[in-house]
Amino acid sequence: MPNAISQFAAVGLLSYLLGSFPAGWVAGKICHKDLQREGSSNTGATNALRVLGKKWGCTVFVVDFFKGIVAVALASEFSEEKSQQDWLGLVAALFVIVGHNFPLWLGFKGGKGIATTAGVTLSIFPYPVFVVALISWGLVFSTTRYVSLASLAAVIALPLACFTLLFLGKIGQVFALVSLGICMLAIWRHQSNISRLAAGTEPRFVKEKND
Repeated sequence: MPNAISQFAAVGLLSYLLGSFPAGWVAGKICHKDLQREGSSNTGATNALRVLGKKWGCTVFVVDFFKGIVAVALASEFSEEKSQQDWLGLVAALFVIVGHNFPLWLGFKGGKGIATTAGVTLSIFPYPVFVVALISWGLVFSTTRYVSLASLAAVIALPLACFTLLFLGKIGQVFALVSLGICMLAIWRHQSNISRLAAGTEPRFVKEKND
């Protein structure tokens, strides 16, 4: 038991530190801009795209996406038992998102976790879950041009897909509950976007000609 506790603690800490790598903040510094003061004032990929342009926005997204994948992959190296690997992977999934959203280095003010959540979803959940979330994002974005609304649609689709698979006996209850926790965290992080959407003041994504 003490060994198992140390494994979970190590995975949680490592995943948090990996998630808290501030790719958007670093990109902003390279471009001599402060993402914590410009745009929506967060260091996520969407704000990087708006403030820094397509090249840097895509770069930040890729880095944040792979943080989720790497965290889950590293977690599996802490044990050779499949059941324990699953538990460690779920711990990594949660903590890498928390690290991204609340990075120690930036006063716990980071992004909103969508890119990292996408990486986690691809890594820890069955592939159909990722596909459902991706399609939900694409459909909502293509029809509304609201990145935030599309992101909310994707994170809501995540637990819906997981609980459907749970009902079909394809995944365990813990996986479904973790997906619900991830969804609730993402919705909470999007409170300001939800308020702007309700007020009709949320900016739509407009493709810049110079991108």
